[in-house]
Amino acid sequence: MRRRVKTHHLILMVMCLMYFIAYIDRVNMSVAGPVIRDEMGLSNLELGLIFSAFAYPYAVMQILGGWLADKFGPRKVLLVLSLIWGAATLMTGFVGSVAALLVMRFALGLGEGGAFPTATRAFTSWMPTTQRGFAQGVTHSFSRLGGAVTPPLVVMIIAYAGWRESFILLGSLSLAWTVLYFFIFTDTPEEHPRITPEELAEINEGKKITSGKPGGPTPWKGLIKGMWKVTFVDFCYGWSLWVYLTWLPSYLKDARGFDLKQMALFTALPLFAGVIGDTLGGLVSDKLLKITGNLRFARVSVLVVGMVGSLIFMVPMIMVKDPMTAVLLLSLSFFFLELTNAVLWSLPIDIAGDYAGTASGMMNTGFGVAGMISPVVFGFLIQSTGSYYLPFMISAGLLGIGAVMALFINPNKTVRREAPVDAEHIRLDEMRVNPG
Repeated sequence: MRRRVKTHHLILMVMCLMYFIAYIDRVNMSVAGPVIRDEMGLSNLELGLIFSAFAYPYAVMQILGGWLADKFGPRKVLLVLSLIWGAATLMTGFVGSVAALLVMRFALGLGEGGAFPTATRAFTSWMPTTQRGFAQGVTHSFSRLGGAVTPPLVVMIIAYAGWRESFILLGSLSLAWTVLYFFIFTDTPEEHPRITPEELAEINEGKKITSGKPGGPTPWKGLIKGMWKVTFVDFCYGWSLWVYLTWLPSYLKDARGFDLKQMALFTALPLFAGVIGDTLGGLVSDKLLKITGNLRFARVSVLVVGMVGSLIFMVPMIMVKDPMTAVLLLSLSFFFLELTNAVLWSLPIDIAGDYAGTASGMMNTGFGVAGMISPVVFGFLIQSTGSYYLPFMISAGLLGIGAVMALFINPNKTVRREAPVDAEHIRLDEMRVNPG
C-alpha cells in the first residue's frame, strides 16, 4: 500500500522549493554580472555596488520580516514577500540603465529579506523538536542547490536567448511558487485540513503548545541578550558566503582563466559541496543532541568545526597556482562553511521559541550587514591591488574570529513564554528568561 506523505513533510518540501528558487533569483546576477558589466561598460567597483544593493534592504527586513511573521503569521507575510521578489526578478529583464538595475536589486532584497526568518517561524509550529536541525539543514541545502544550478542554467539561457530572458524566466518561476504556497500552507498544523491527530501529536511532542502567535509585547531585551553572539558569528559566516555568491564567477574567470562555460561548471562545484554540507550539518547536530542530550555541545561543536575547517582549506586555495586544485580547495572550504548554516538557523528556535521569527531576523541581520560590506570591499580591493589575495585573507581571518566567538554561545539560555491555559492567562509576566 502506498504510504501517505505526512503533512509536515509536505510543508517542508514546499519550503525547500522556496529556498531553491530564492537562491536562484539571488545568485543569477553574479552569473550574468560579467556579461552585464561588458555590455554596460561597468567597473568592478560599480559591479560590486550592484551586488550589494540587494543586501541593504535584505538586512533591514531580517528583524522586521521575522517580527511581522511572529505577529501576523508566516502565511500572509511570505505571500507578500514572494510576490515582491518574484516581480523584481522578472522586471530586471526589462531594465535599461544601471540605476534601474540598482532599484530592482533593492526590491529583490526587500522581498527576500524577511523570507527565511518567516520560514523559521513556520518551522517552530510545524517541525518536531528533534527534526529542527534537519529541517534547517535540508532547506538551506536546497538554497545551495539553487545556487549550484544557477551558473549552468543562466549561462545556457544567456547563450540561447540573452541575459534579460534569464531574469524574465526565473521571475515567472518565483511567482508560480507563490500560487503553490497559497494553496498548501497554513500557519499552524491545527488549521490544516490534511492533518491527523497522530501527526499532530508527533509534531507537538515535547513542545509547549501555544496558539501559533505570541501574546503580549516582544521581549526585545531578552532576545538581544540571547542572540547577539549568534548574530556576530553569522556576520563572520556571511562575509565568506557573500564572496561565493557574488564574486566566485568573476574570480574563476579573471584570476583562474576559465572561459564562460568552464566558469559555469566550476562555480557550481563548490556550491554543490555546500548542498552536502548544509544537510550534513543539520543531521550531525540533531544526532549529537540525541546521543548526548547536550544542546550546547550539539550546536557549538558543529559551528566550530565548520568555521575552522573552512579557514584551513581557504588559505592554501589562495596560494596554489593550479586552477583545478584551487577549485577543489574552494569546494572543501565551502563544504565546511555550510556545515554551520543549519546550526545558525536552529539556534533562534532553540533560544527564542515563539519568537523565533524575530530572533532569526536578528541573527540573519549579521549576514545582511556582511552583504552590504563584503561585495563592495572585495571589488574595491581587487580594483586597488589587482589581486584576490587580500580579500580572501580577510575572509579567512573572519572565519577564525567567528570560530572563537561560537565557543561562547549557549542555546540553553532561552527567551520564551509559558503556554497559556486559556486566553486570560496571556500576560506580560508570562515572559521569562530561563537561566539555563
